[in-house]
Amino acid sequence: MKKSILTMISLLILVTFVLSGCGSTGANESVTDYSQTASTVSTTDTADETNTDELFSSRDLSGEIDTTDAVKISLNGDTAAASSENVSISGSTVTIKKEGTYILSGTLKNGSIIVNVSKEEKVQLVLNGVSITSDTFAPIYIAGADKVFITLSEGTQNTLVNGGSFKQIDDNNVDAVIFSKDDITLNGTGTLTVKSSAGHGIVGKDEVTIASGTYNISSSNTAIRANDSIAIADGTFTLVADTDGIHAENNDDDTLGSVYIKGGTFNIKVSDDGIHATTTLQIDGGTFNITAAEGLEATCVKINDGTVSITASDDGINAAKKSSGTTPTVEINGGNVTITMGQGDTDGIDSNGNITINGGTISITGNSAFDYDGTGVINGGKVIVNGTEVTTLTNQMMGGPGGGNGGFGGRGGFNGPRG
Repeated sequence: MKKSILTMISLLILVTFVLSGCGSTGANESVTDYSQTASTVSTTDTADETNTDELFSSRDLSGEIDTTDAVKISLNGDTAAASSENVSISGSTVTIKKEGTYILSGTLKNGSIIVNVSKEEKVQLVLNGVSITSDTFAPIYIAGADKVFITLSEGTQNTLVNGGSFKQIDDNNVDAVIFSKDDITLNGTGTLTVKSSAGHGIVGKDEVTIASGTYNISSSNTAIRANDSIAIADGTFTLVADTDGIHAENNDDDTLGSVYIKGGTFNIKVSDDGIHATTTLQIDGGTFNITAAEGLEATCVKINDGTVSITASDDGINAAKKSSGTTPTVEINGGNVTITMGQGDTDGIDSNGNITINGGTISITGNSAFDYDGTGVINGGKVIVNGTEVTTLTNQMMGGPGGGNGGFGGRGGFNGPRG
């Protein structure tokens, strides 16, 4: 997708936050100016919000397979066969050269599916019961396209595995089981198992959209990663990773890197962040069971609905200064959020800026429930700390010595911005 469109969609999510709590600092506002009053940051008067349904096209959501002119690709161990000259096969490497729908089935050993079409063309890969292992590369590599849809055929089990290393075949640093240089959508009603012992699970260098399906991903790096944005409408996810579960970050532009989740079921067990965004992380629904160092991290974290359960060894929810365009903010408007903190310098909700609670039920177990550098207000909802409902957000300024024993211990003084 062209860069201007990418930026517009990322800004679409950013505008939502500006209007409803996670605001831009503005050209003349210092990012360290936290002199706002509680009434200033209150979002009880709700502004018009951007229609986030625009993040998903009808084709993203449908997962339909048009078999009229579909090309069938049969994977046969060390080689493959296709019913069209738009597919070239060299040993166990299958290259798709023209737009269209391609239905894959069978087993491919130490091979890859490569999509390399023009920047104006779209491709749909239908996984209809496939098992692809690549010892030294990505089982699915999208080298060029306008957009690629990976559709999981109904009732099928599909497995993609990297064998332990990535040997590059061009100028791109391919380091994931599914690696796309362009926009990618995953949908359908089947199951996809991804195993990556030497890299990421799924990587999109532009946008990653997931509309439906069941995903079991284990990786030595991030399970799902994108440069510009990740948008999830629904699905079932089991993510086990040595770094982050879901991560959006553009190293060249800190106004990009957003995560939006509309629904789904997420079981995430990782060593670092459960879900990480550079700009905004918005949750409008879904069920989340997260075990991580930090559960949710972004410059702006906004929870409108859903059931979120976090067990963390660092911060449960962290709004850190990662994007230059916004003030770090945690805003909770609805849903049920449960945070259980581990021992040490830990905080249930930590913001380098503001914390605003307008609704929902928030329950935190730990010695340090809240740590914020700006303002912390409760406009509505229910907040429970160690079993007791509170009506104000006590600012710890630094984490306590350990979680779960009741009370608020370990006030050692202000330790500066954290994140």
